[in-house]
Amino acid sequence: MPPLLEVRNVSKAFGGNQVLSGMSLQVQTGEIVGLLGPNGSGKSTLLNAITGFTSCDGGEILLDRARIDRLGASAIARLGVRRTFQLPAMPARMTVLEVAMAASIAQHGPLAALLRLRPARELEARTRERATALLDDLLLTKVANLSAASLSGGQKKLLGIACAMMSEPRVLLLDEPTAGVHPNLRNDLVTQLKRIRQAGVTLIVVEHDMHFIRDLCTRCVVLDRGNLIANCAPSELEQSERVLEAYLGGSRNAHRLAEAS
Repeated sequence: MPPLLEVRNVSKAFGGNQVLSGMSLQVQTGEIVGLLGPNGSGKSTLLNAITGFTSCDGGEILLDRARIDRLGASAIARLGVRRTFQLPAMPARMTVLEVAMAASIAQHGPLAALLRLRPARELEARTRERATALLDDLLLTKVANLSAASLSGGQKKLLGIACAMMSEPRVLLLDEPTAGVHPNLRNDLVTQLKRIRQAGVTLIVVEHDMHFIRDLCTRCVVLDRGNLIANCAPSELEQSERVLEAYLGGSRNAHRLAEAS
């Protein structure tokens, strides 16, 4: 079966710093792929390239065998590739519920709003219903009427996921979703992300929390200095000499891999 998303020999440099060096990756429909690596390994740059927030110096990125690397971020998002950010900024004058609803309006664009493809009240009711359900799934119901800017860092991460899901994406890329999230909520987040996968969304997750990765992901891809050094099941990470060297400087520290963050 052809991959849903394919990265072919992608390279990217910033000045003299080669961040990605001929990176290739295939992601099948329905996978949850963990994207790992030490700081500076190229993880966020790869996410930015896939979602159109940075251009590639070379190579190709394909969705359903059609190139998307020449498109802008908005066009790629309309094709069903959505993402979250490490440090999401939220407006102070909108409530959490309003931000989630606005994400749906932004996806459909101003033309759809002008044409009113559905009656205004029906469209608003459907949008509110979906936003309310997503906030409930992500444990944000109690703060739905608060200013979005007043949320904790972890809650803003969860709201970012809700906003991305409002457009019913095909591929969802998460940039460090557990950073700032209370440890007690991480198991709930694993459960909700697995439900998102069951709803037909393919996930790529940049993360440092190895326990979270083991609980969530079906496959792991590890980068080091812009190169892919491992492509394996989460349970096989500790057996890879290259992964151990990249993270910890050698296999003698294998027992510490689970604590790497």
